[in-house]
Amino acid sequence: MSAPRTLPWPLVALFTAGYLAPYLLPTTVGRLDSGLPLTATQAGAIGSALLLSSATAGFLLASRVDRTGPRALARTGLALAALGYGGAALTGSVPAVVAGAVVGGFGSGTVTAVAASGIAGQRDPHRVTTLGLLGVSALAGALYLTIPHLGPGHGFPLAAIALTALAVWPLTGRLSGRTAPARTAVAHGRLPHPGAGLLLAAMMPFWSLPQNSLWGVSGRIGLDQARLSEVTVGAVFAVALGAGLVGVVGAGTLGQRLGRAVPIGAGTVLIAGCIALSASARDLPAFAAGEISWNLLYPIVLSYVIGLAASLDPRGRWAVLVGSASSLGTAAGPLTGSVLAAGAGFPAMGGMLGAGLLLVAVPMTAVALRAGRRPLTVMELPVVRVPVETPVVPARRGYETASPNT
Repeated sequence: MSAPRTLPWPLVALFTAGYLAPYLLPTTVGRLDSGLPLTATQAGAIGSALLLSSATAGFLLASRVDRTGPRALARTGLALAALGYGGAALTGSVPAVVAGAVVGGFGSGTVTAVAASGIAGQRDPHRVTTLGLLGVSALAGALYLTIPHLGPGHGFPLAAIALTALAVWPLTGRLSGRTAPARTAVAHGRLPHPGAGLLLAAMMPFWSLPQNSLWGVSGRIGLDQARLSEVTVGAVFAVALGAGLVGVVGAGTLGQRLGRAVPIGAGTVLIAGCIALSASARDLPAFAAGEISWNLLYPIVLSYVIGLAASLDPRGRWAVLVGSASSLGTAAGPLTGSVLAAGAGFPAMGGMLGAGLLLVAVPMTAVALRAGRRPLTVMELPVVRVPVETPVVPARRGYETASPNT
C-alpha cells in the first residue's frame, strides 16, 4: 500500500478511527446511564453490545480483507460507524440508541480489521502500530478534556466517534482497491503454529475482560466512590491516556531487549495490582494512581502481545483472530464490571478481576517463551536496525484497542 520507507498514514488514521469507541467507553457508558432512562447495568450492556458487534466484524473479516479489497471495506466500515454512532447520538429512544451502537460497533470492527491487515503487510509494522496507538490515545485524551465542558447528554461521545469516521473517509482513496495477489496466495493457506495460536486466542478474552471490566466502570468509581466531579474524572483519564503515550514510546524503545515473556508475564501481574488499586480508590490520589499506572502499563504489555501474535503468522491472520478474540473479553467487560460492582461493590470487583488476570498470565507467558525460541520470520527481520513486529487488533479500548486501554 505504500513505499517501504513511506509511512502509511491512511492505515494510521483507520487504526485511530476504529479504536476510538473502546477508548471512550467509560464516558460513553456513563453518559448513557445519566442521559437516558437506563440503569447502570443496562448502560453497561449497551457498551458490551457495541464491542461484541465490533468483535464479530473482526472474526468475519479476518481472512476476507484481501479478497474484498481494503478500500471498499474501509469505506463500508466508516459509513456504518458514522451512521450508527451519529444516529444514536441524535436520538433519545433507547431501542434506537442500542441499534445505532450495534451498527456503529460493526463499522468500528470492520475498520480495525482493514487497518490490522494492512499494517501486517508493512516493512515496519511495529512503527505503524505505535503511531496508531499514539493517535487514538491523543485524540481520546483531548476528548476527555473537552466533552465534560459541552454539557450533559449521551450524544457528545457518540457524535465524536461518528465525526472521526467522516474525517478519515477521504484518506481511503489512497488504499488499494483490489486484492494483492502475493498476499492472497498465502492468506488462503493453513494457519501456522495452530497450538500456540489457539492457546493465545483462548486466553485473550480472559486477559482483556478484567481490564475492560474496570475501564467500563472507571467513570462510576471516580464519580460515586471517590466523589470526584466529571471534569476531574475526565482530567484523570486524559492524564492516564498521556501516560499511555509514554508507555507506547517506551515499548518501542525497548523493542526485543527483554524478549516477550518478561514484559507479558510481569506486566500482566502489575496490571492486576493496578486494577485492585483503582477499584478500591476513595479519593483523588488513589484513583489517579491506579488509572494512570494501568494506562502506562497496558500499551507496553499490549505491544508485546501484538508481537507475539505476529510471530505466529507474518501474514497477519493470527493477528486479526487473536485481536478479535480479545475483543470478546472487551465486549463482556462493561456488563461484567457493572454486574460485579452492583453485587459485590467496587473493591471486591477489583480483587476478583485482578485474581483472574494473574491466572491468565501463566499460559500467556508460556506461549511467549515457546515463541521466543523460534527464529525470526521474514516479517520480523529488523528494518534499519529497528525490531519489526506485526500488529494485532487490540482488545479494549483496544487500547483495547488500546482500550484504554480493548
